[in-house]
Amino acid sequence: MTQTGSVSFFSTSIIEDIEAHSEEVSAIFDLSNGQLAFSIPIKSFQFKRTLMQEHFNENYMESGRFPKATFRGKVLDLNFGNLLKSGSQRVTVEGDITLHGVTRRITVPGTLDLSQGTLLVNAYFSVAPADYNIEIPLLVRENIAKVVGVKVRLSCEPATQISAK
Repeated sequence: MTQTGSVSFFSTSIIEDIEAHSEEVSAIFDLSNGQLAFSIPIKSFQFKRTLMQEHFNENYMESGRFPKATFRGKVLDLNFGNLLKSGSQRVTVEGDITLHGVTRRITVPGTLDLSQGTLLVNAYFSVAPADYNIEIPLLVRENIAKVVGVKVRLSCEPATQISAK
């Protein structure tokens, strides 16, 4: 489990790159069956410019209506024995991501690293705002990438350690 995972996204365009980070990701990962779920408050994304953050929340993500992004899925090729032996494993995760009120099935490559009882989960994938009914105003449409890269980093501790804190 973690309450302090990290998700960031980046898009590049002719005018300006757009990047934001959130450190408020809650996640749970069940190693016994590979089930994984996480949730991110949309308003937790921090931008380098306040105006970008306002536009992101009010005009694009409508965070008042759609306050969270969520993922529920499963690691398809988890080999717990190999993870215990080598500490590192490439995996594929499949599940449902809900963003802006739209749920879509995605398949994402990632890595798991087990080190001193902490499980590090890393993934990188792309999201197209249009797939989630995120409307980009015509005036700025050419300034925003059609696809946004998303990076997920989770540092999970055993649930017994978290509940004892």
